[in-house]
Amino acid sequence: MGAPHTHSLYVHQHSLVHRLPPQCKLAAAMLFVLAVVATPRETFWAYGCYAALLAGAVVVSRIPAGFILRRMVFETPFVLFALFLPFIARGEETEVLGIGLSVDGLWAAWNILAKATLGLATSLVLAATTELPELIRGLERLRVPRAFTTIAGFMVRYLDVVSDEMRRMSIARRSRGHDPRWLWQARAVAASAGALFIRSFERGERVHLAMLSRGYDGTMPDPGGTGALPAQWATALTLPALAVVLAGAAWVVRW
Repeated sequence: MGAPHTHSLYVHQHSLVHRLPPQCKLAAAMLFVLAVVATPRETFWAYGCYAALLAGAVVVSRIPAGFILRRMVFETPFVLFALFLPFIARGEETEVLGIGLSVDGLWAAWNILAKATLGLATSLVLAATTELPELIRGLERLRVPRAFTTIAGFMVRYLDVVSDEMRRMSIARRSRGHDPRWLWQARAVAASAGALFIRSFERGERVHLAMLSRGYDGTMPDPGGTGALPAQWATALTLPALAVVLAGAAWVVRW
């Protein structure tokens, strides 16, 4: 995958979770989220247990709690959408602080908030303990189609290059008197976006031809080709296994 590209969500630590193979962490995160999604919305205790399991994973990973909480702001669109549901949904109503709210809307709002929060927190823990190139290698070892992982790998590798190009174009516009605050100057931004697309496309063609001339056959070399050990799989799947047990118990004990 070339040089490492550490993203802003990664937290460098030497914890047990950081040392786990990426395919193990990807499978564990996916199974945990599926268990959360399959849980009935009425079982509040189950969601509390899920939150406790995630908190334990954060502690074991040595990720600062503030780091996770600050990045939960990504959930804001879901929160805003959920807040409107009790007011716009139809059906039986109940009074909360003298305001008539839809019962179905309240349940739907709780369902969205609980599952979106747990899903986002799971993604943040995964991103904080795994670098992007490792995530892509993990997807490859989970037999994700090669075309997807190849495109994602090049996107990660050249995202910084395209961002720097966009920044240089912005500086060039400003040096020529461009002020993005005015509506009539949107044409310059649109022209720059078109030029950036053409430059990126041409750069991609040149890179592809250069790689073909060096023997590229559609696959990237994997410097760490060893798979995960059974003990590592067992460690990673402990969290989703507990979540699956909770989801099953939630369907039996629905209170």
